[in-house]
Amino acid sequence: MSETYQRIVLASRPQGEVVSENFRLETVSVPDLREGEVLIRNHYLSLDPYMRMRMEDAKSYAAPQVIGETMIGGTVGEIVATKNAQFAVGDQVVGMLGWSEMGVSDGVMLRKVSTSHIPLSAYLGAVGMPGMTAWYGLTQIMQPKAGETVVVSAASGAVGSVVGQLAKLRGCRTVGIAGGAEKCAYVVKELGFDACIDYKAGHLEADLAAATPDGIDALFENVGGEILDASLARMNPFGRISLCGMIAGYNGEALPIKNSRVLLTMRLTVRGFIVSEHLDLWPEGLKELGMLVATGKLSFRESVAPDLASAPAAFIGLLKGKNFGKQLVKLI
Repeated sequence: MSETYQRIVLASRPQGEVVSENFRLETVSVPDLREGEVLIRNHYLSLDPYMRMRMEDAKSYAAPQVIGETMIGGTVGEIVATKNAQFAVGDQVVGMLGWSEMGVSDGVMLRKVSTSHIPLSAYLGAVGMPGMTAWYGLTQIMQPKAGETVVVSAASGAVGSVVGQLAKLRGCRTVGIAGGAEKCAYVVKELGFDACIDYKAGHLEADLAAATPDGIDALFENVGGEILDASLARMNPFGRISLCGMIAGYNGEALPIKNSRVLLTMRLTVRGFIVSEHLDLWPEGLKELGMLVATGKLSFRESVAPDLASAPAAFIGLLKGKNFGKQLVKLI
């Protein structure tokens, strides 16, 4: 085994859009394990929009990413050395070891996984944090009933794609919003949504109205801005909105809500959430998601960057919507 590995640290905080100079690739030595620790060789790294907010030195739901430290991120890999009786060499595990080829853990935040019926990479997507984000927002906040209309923004992404499929399995009319004809075709033809609105086509409000003739009962919001406003205008009385992300404003853009009066007149419930604050429900959600993936009832798509050095460019592309499905980095 090599005595060194590579990692990417946050070199500086973004001023507006993220640029490659905000990151630095470093080579570091493999540390000696202490009692209770394990050494993991990461196979895949997850890139997710929340990382953009963590790069800011601002008050939020979690502490800012520390400059000079390994960038935060979910990983899946294999244990290559252990001094922890709960884990053996060869165990495959999901953790939060960041933008790094290797990592050390005390085992507290590690979860063993099996690739017998589920691909290893899926534990960073449909059967991981993005899948749980979709499951929680849908089942705990939106609580859709069969026959209701559910709208999902960023519908072709790692989270939105799962939300829509879960809603369809519960008997809902499901409408996605995505950027570009190719993504919309994927959302309808492969994921099974009833319709998908291409917001880049320039007719967002009219197209959304045509696709939701009975209004919107529940909304899963990933984007914010004009997309949220268009959906608000279609909400039915007592509609439920699961506020997951506001990616349209991640570079500091203002996100005014023009249709805020609808919050009152339609008596809407709007709730933001952070899925890591609801770990008590993860076993239930992951059980359903894992079963659906293993039996072919839940589809997913991945964009895979080839190595650690390509992670910054892939992340910048993710923030601009260039990825298709779940964005991963292959580390081995």
